[in-house]
Amino acid sequence: MTTLSAPPKGPSRFARFWDSDLVYSFRSSPITVMASIMALLLVLAAVFAPLIAPYDPFDPSSLDLSDGFSRPMQPNEITGKVFWLGSDGQGRDIFSAILYGSRVSLIVGAASVLFSLVLGVGLGLVAGYVGGRTEALIMRVADIQLSFPAILVALLVFGVARGLIPPAAQEQMTLLVLVIAIGLSNWAQYARTVRGSTLVEKNKVYVDAARLIGLKAWPVMLKHVLPNVAGPVLVIATINLALAVIEEATLSFLGVGMPPTQPSLGTLIRFGQQYLFSGEWWILLFPSLVLILFALSINLFGDWLRDALNPKLR
Repeated sequence: MTTLSAPPKGPSRFARFWDSDLVYSFRSSPITVMASIMALLLVLAAVFAPLIAPYDPFDPSSLDLSDGFSRPMQPNEITGKVFWLGSDGQGRDIFSAILYGSRVSLIVGAASVLFSLVLGVGLGLVAGYVGGRTEALIMRVADIQLSFPAILVALLVFGVARGLIPPAAQEQMTLLVLVIAIGLSNWAQYARTVRGSTLVEKNKVYVDAARLIGLKAWPVMLKHVLPNVAGPVLVIATINLALAVIEEATLSFLGVGMPPTQPSLGTLIRFGQQYLFSGEWWILLFPSLVLILFALSINLFGDWLRDALNPKLR
């Protein structure tokens, strides 16, 4: 009596994932791996700031003016406390302030990218799929916005929003206003990219088949066209995350961003530049380094992602 042997097992899901083109391209690029690790460490440090930070920089009752201007890794002349990255003029621990400030910057950056992505992708899909006057109107508005620097558009939106909000609620609404201002300054890139890809995809056979079975415009756009235009959108969103964090830091540096009670990286840099020429260099240096490392690591990862998702370069 003969027994049938079991067919040989194929590679596991993890093995297929590990040997895929995307993962192989990632692990064969040391610069991309290092940039990803750096970005991940900075994000995790910001997320778990309450567990890592030795002090709460947002609590005024914990500040001691006697701890002010402590040099990094040196005992304070009065209290004897040692701060890893020094302290500012109010006795605030720079290390703790950077962790909490990175948290604020990442929240503003991620929320503004999500807002601009949803707005831009939606308008781009409508413009490319519907066409006609709707497309012309959306694209002309995008062209007008792209003719101005994003920071000027964000300043305009921020100024108008602050003028409409009552003074008593302005500080509490600052984060939301920043998200809307930065998001409205970056939606046009998504709209133009998605509109161009939609013009190509809507004439393909699978879209015609979806129309023939009775699907209306929105289901066709969301279920069939959108997944096929998501690659460029993902690349733009990755790079725009770094740009949004820098834009928030620029607004805060100019004094129209986060309030001193909830400082972001830009607010800390604005405070630090006041003491740059008086010898307290660490107040400016360390927040600036964190901002540079985060922006650089995200940009390097975005550059790799753009090349990895481009079939012409495979």
